[in-house]
Amino acid sequence: MKVFYGWRLVAAGAIIQFLHAGLLLQAFGAYVAVLSDEMGWSKTALSGGAALQSIEGALLGPALGWIMDRFGGRAMMQLGIVAFGLGFMALSQIDTIGGFYTAILIIAIGSSFSGYFPLSVTLVHWFRRKRARALSTMGLGLALGGLAVPVVAASIGAFGWRATAFGSGVISIVVGLPLARMFRRYPSEIGETEDGMPADAPVPLNADAGDAAGPQRQFTAAEALRTPAFWLLGAGHGMALLVVSAVNVHAISHIKEGLGYSVAQASLVFTLLTISQVGGLLLGAAVGDKWEKRKVAAACMVAHAAGLLMLAYATHPVMLAAFAVLHGAAWGLRGPFMQAIRADYFGVQAIGMIMGVSAFLIAVGQVAGPLVAGAFRDAHGHYQVGFTVLALIAGAGCVVFGMARKPG
Repeated sequence: MKVFYGWRLVAAGAIIQFLHAGLLLQAFGAYVAVLSDEMGWSKTALSGGAALQSIEGALLGPALGWIMDRFGGRAMMQLGIVAFGLGFMALSQIDTIGGFYTAILIIAIGSSFSGYFPLSVTLVHWFRRKRARALSTMGLGLALGGLAVPVVAASIGAFGWRATAFGSGVISIVVGLPLARMFRRYPSEIGETEDGMPADAPVPLNADAGDAAGPQRQFTAAEALRTPAFWLLGAGHGMALLVVSAVNVHAISHIKEGLGYSVAQASLVFTLLTISQVGGLLLGAAVGDKWEKRKVAAACMVAHAAGLLMLAYATHPVMLAAFAVLHGAAWGLRGPFMQAIRADYFGVQAIGMIMGVSAFLIAVGQVAGPLVAGAFRDAHGHYQVGFTVLALIAGAGCVVFGMARKPG
């Protein structure tokens, strides 16, 4: 039986996201902890590297969206993979904070060109009936990247962070480049249709897309910007990333310095977090096209906030486990829904530009999370106050998502 090519793209995208998550997003905290000790740089200064990634993504977002809508992402993704790998090689050679920022900027540009944004835009063109399932399945790569954190931490301990960074660059290019070459803009380019189904196949009800009511309205980016839903979704997404980005950058340092565990032991918490994230993704893949996504996202915000509070005030390993389960499951379930719900609400005609402009709102959370946590840590000597502030803001995101109804 012939396998729909869209599912091959899902698998390729999952592997690329595994590389990005395992080598950068979730492993960044390990580099922060080691560089802080070896170089004497402050947590705020190192958090600037994470902020730089978010700012770069926001500035490039509209341009990348225009490129995706007009040309597709195949060539851009190949260029991104090469830049991502070369950035890690540059990171292995740095000796100053300026060199650190330069290397992180190259890595960030490579990640933007080849990562979550172009992969998601491509898949929403290949899937409609099974959009949430496809995005959630691809998200397994992002989640499973957490399993690489102990490996990266062990490599840093055994071979040093320089050798680990250089090896990460080589692996990224060798593995990622052939996968990026697989991508096509539309199913019609290779004689296929959305979801691999006949054009006249009956369409099952999607709680958000409204497929049962007939053809979906296709919003332009300007039309989407005039709807409350666009701004509410962007604000809620940014609030969620306050927690996600702060955890990725600072959780290992908090568990190591505040709770007295080693970096290797702290990384094991991320293993449980990853397992929980996978569980959330699998749940989203199973039922995401049937549930109303904004209500699911609202519930996940409560779990994000509760999990971060557990981390902030942990006095026992059970509390760390509760953090990992709550935060991981909420991240896995909510994350892929963010782009699926935008495609469901606004259509796919200008989805690249709509997602690109949304990046400005999302970047506020991505930038603020690590900076707020790092600044409070430097000011008070611990992360509790910063994590509490971020948790309260994230909890308010429950109301924001609840208000984000589909445009009429």
